Amino acid sequence: MAVIHVAGAAYAHPGGSELFSDVSFRVGTGRHAVLVGVNGVGKSTLLRCIAGELRPSDGSISTDGAVAYMPQSIGTDDDATRTVRELLVHFSPPAVRDAATALHRAEVANEEHASEQTGIALGNAVIAWTEVGGYDHESRWDACCERVLGQPYIEAADRPISELSGGERKRLALETLLVGDAEILLLDEPDNFLDIPGKRWLEQRLSASTKTILLISHDRELLAAVADAVVTLEGFGAWTHPGRWATYDDARRERNRELGDALRRWKDEERRLFKLYKDLKVRASISDANTAKANAAEHRWERFVEIGPPPPPPPERDVTMRLRGADSGRVVLRLLGVELSGLTDRFDLEVHFGDRVAVLGPNGTGKSHLLRLVAGQPVDHEGEVRLGARVEPGLFHQTDEVAAFKGRTPLAILRDFDLPEEPAMRALARYGLTECARREVETMSGGQRARLQVLTLELAGVNLLLLDEPTDNLDLASAEALEAALAQFEGTVLAVTHDRWFMRGFDRFLLLDDDCSVVEALDLETALDKLLG
Repeated sequence: MAVIHVAGAAYAHPGGSELFSDVSFRVGTGRHAVLVGVNGVGKSTLLRCIAGELRPSDGSISTDGAVAYMPQSIGTDDDATRTVRELLVHFSPPAVRDAATALHRAEVANEEHASEQTGIALGNAVIAWTEVGGYDHESRWDACCERVLGQPYIEAADRPISELSGGERKRLALETLLVGDAEILLLDEPDNFLDIPGKRWLEQRLSASTKTILLISHDRELLAAVADAVVTLEGFGAWTHPGRWATYDDARRERNRELGDALRRWKDEERRLFKLYKDLKVRASISDANTAKANAAEHRWERFVEIGPPPPPPPERDVTMRLRGADSGRVVLRLLGVELSGLTDRFDLEVHFGDRVAVLGPNGTGKSHLLRLVAGQPVDHEGEVRLGARVEPGLFHQTDEVAAFKGRTPLAILRDFDLPEEPAMRALARYGLTECARREVETMSGGQRARLQVLTLELAGVNLLLLDEPTDNLDLASAEALEAALAQFEGTVLAVTHDRWFMRGFDRFLLLDDDCSVVEALDLETALDKLLG
């Protein structure tokens, strides 16, 4: 058995407000469920509660089987892992982790100051390592390093993970977990930082896995391929759709309709019972023969009200993005003999007003460099970059590293656009950011910061949008709102993306490949075929 049980779970930040409550669901053995919900509703927190890193403030959470948890970020500055060895050890079972740490310390101590005492300690550490099956794990790590890094574990073990791309870190962790002993995997946005071949690999590996998996993802193509159940976290409760992603939207709308109908019926019945007992009270005031009926009707109404109404439909957060843009010259961008130093061969590109150009390719091929170059930032290159007449570019940063945001609140940031507080609050409300209007940006979720970036681009009135992975941190509703806004945008869009669903809104595709080549594809199918080889 490898089952996840969540019953009436609630979580409140220490000294803060409640994040979610009354959350109940079950993920059965071998099921692959996805956890969805709006940004900030507590999905990552709930995953950490299931993993045992946090304790729920109410309710119960249990797992029947060994659990392994992968957070969103791997190898960041606040991460304890510093080398490939430490990363692989970090995602191993506790007994293996402890034995590996002890063995490494004993090896270092014996190398630095060899003595009889350090030799005995090393021997004991080797015995302990053998007893927990350490050499079997090393064999698995060797295979993982060969697949991801193209080198054996013995060569890769001491490499600083700062040398690895975000995608390589994710692939190493995922490879380790998928071949490991844990029966239950909790994966928080495992597709982030993966390029399109990496996402396809992840789909295939998760689909083939017999482990019980609960994952968070905003990649709709991944959800469609992998999920056989969808758990929606609603803040005050959770709802499980026991089918695949393709049927989720229809099922959710039908459920919300039924909840709305049930609530209306309850209100109608409450009004009927109230009117009945009031009418009988009037009759009882005229004739004592009606007193017993009036009292019974009153008690029946009171019991009905005490039981309370059925739950209402969950509120739909209406994110409205208004990327109006503006007119510009017919030729918006012209690149002449551009070469991104060490990343691309020389290439030319001409982009016209209204074009939707997706920049695709494996990680590390220069896609983000290209967007920053067009935005006017210093990027080592050769060749010429020309913006057309009346072109105003605006850059969306993939990593949320916006210098103008640092240490400031959304309200303070919107003052840069000469917005008084009242219209600023209305703008923030359209983006679902009212609750964090007076919080520093650093305390906001990744999705909230992403929506704030889009809002500032809207207010700046740019007509050339340079979007670097804009949907990575957006929840599903926000991603759909962005797509709707881009469809109405009067201007030109150049976007780096690995989101295959998002790509459907583009009409040109620029491919940067590992061999430094830069080519263009005129349809999505051709572009994906080239990327997937």
